[in-house]
Amino acid sequence: MAKFAIISDLHSNIAALTAVLNDIDQRGIKEIFCLGDIVGYGPDPKACLDIIVERQIISIMGNHDHAVFYEPTNFNTGAERASHWTRQCLEDEPDIKKRNQRWSFLGRLPVRLQMGSVLMVHGSPRKPVNEYLFPDDIYTNPSKIVSVFERVEHLCFVGHTHVPGVFLEDPDFYGTDELEGVYPICDQEKAIINVGSVGQPRDQDIRSSYVVVSDDKVEFLRVEYDINETIEKILANPYIDKFEGERLRDGR
Repeated sequence: MAKFAIISDLHSNIAALTAVLNDIDQRGIKEIFCLGDIVGYGPDPKACLDIIVERQIISIMGNHDHAVFYEPTNFNTGAERASHWTRQCLEDEPDIKKRNQRWSFLGRLPVRLQMGSVLMVHGSPRKPVNEYLFPDDIYTNPSKIVSVFERVEHLCFVGHTHVPGVFLEDPDFYGTDELEGVYPICDQEKAIINVGSVGQPRDQDIRSSYVVVSDDKVEFLRVEYDINETIEKILANPYIDKFEGERLRDGR
């Protein structure tokens, strides 16, 4: 297995995305996958879409990408407002070629990507676009985790909750601190690996999160970026809930 990086949940945060891609480039990693939610919540949907398209990063559809292209479903008020603003922002693009390119890219996003025994989805193997897999599910809903693992051949990479870590079939969950930042890949063990979020971390760590995958391990990496730049853009945008900026300060 060639070494590659996986990013997810960019949420229109160009400052975070730029910092993460710079970190990936410095590591000499050429292949990158994105698990969706390129847009939503944040202030720079066009810039984030453009850089994903320009760098030809293989991507799948997240629930916010789906909401912008189709309709938001079961979204809170802030998320729904951000989706409608993002759609209008893309639609108001004066460059017709650029506008069509962005819409075409969003419309063609697949909901899953299978590479041998490795599966990539945004939410879960069972409901790839919008099912959340929370760490607490191992206690509160273990049958859900058992059902989800029935659809996993070996490794499955997900995003969606913005909380990095590893689910095992027991069921069990290990956060990145418990793993000391590394999950050793075992041929005999199934695992669902949440790569965390680039643009809106929610594990009380304000740094962007992504993973690097090699033959024998998954490394969880954190990258600092100019949070204030993104916060100021959100607070200045009347169509985005101020909470989406304020939460970045606490990683929640």
